Amino acid sequence: MAHQNFIIAIDGFSSCGKSTVAKALAKNLNFVFVDSGAMYRAVTVYFLRHEIDLTNNEQVETALANIHIDFVPNTEKTQILLNGEDVSDEIRQMYISDNVSEVSAIKAVRTAMVAQQQQLGKVKNIVMDGRDIGTTVFPDADLKIFMTASPEVRATRRYAELTANGDRVSIEDVKANLAHRDHIDSTREESPLRQAEDAIVLDNSELCQEEQLAFVLAKVHEKQNNLI
Repeated sequence: MAHQNFIIAIDGFSSCGKSTVAKALAKNLNFVFVDSGAMYRAVTVYFLRHEIDLTNNEQVETALANIHIDFVPNTEKTQILLNGEDVSDEIRQMYISDNVSEVSAIKAVRTAMVAQQQQLGKVKNIVMDGRDIGTTVFPDADLKIFMTASPEVRATRRYAELTANGDRVSIEDVKANLAHRDHIDSTREESPLRQAEDAIVLDNSELCQEEQLAFVLAKVHEKQNNLI
């Protein structure tokens, strides 16, 4: 699928800072940031609210036909709208984290979200992060980054994020949740998490946010210079 705009795909494991880097990068370049994980989390909110049976294809398809997700940038953060309702805070709660991998492993769900994501890439310069952006959504992205970090670092970061939001969780729960999601994300049949052959690896276990942004910006400028 050809595109006219500059597309940056950032893939990697849960809680390795993909969204943080992607947001900072989009802001620096004045691109649109698309958090694909937030889209799957919003679908999970809808499915849980409407008690959708994940094994019932008809229920899943009907629900997906009624889901529209929007990204609205504002000064503080990008709002995630589910059928016009701001679900930005709800999608980050632990009960959504516990269910999102199962929901996003469903073929019909991925097909519907990939279609929405590709539509965004046709009209805007975007930075998109997720699990399968460089392999499935935009296999011809201008730049692909694959992010990773040690399990300990990822669990510590996620725990800090959850407790800062007032969630009462243990570090053991967080580690178990990440291991569970890694397994599902990497082994699912539909668009599993894997590194694209032409992706640049960024292990940020020991890098601060500024160092990560500088690394990716340097790669962007290299690519842009090659296109001139």
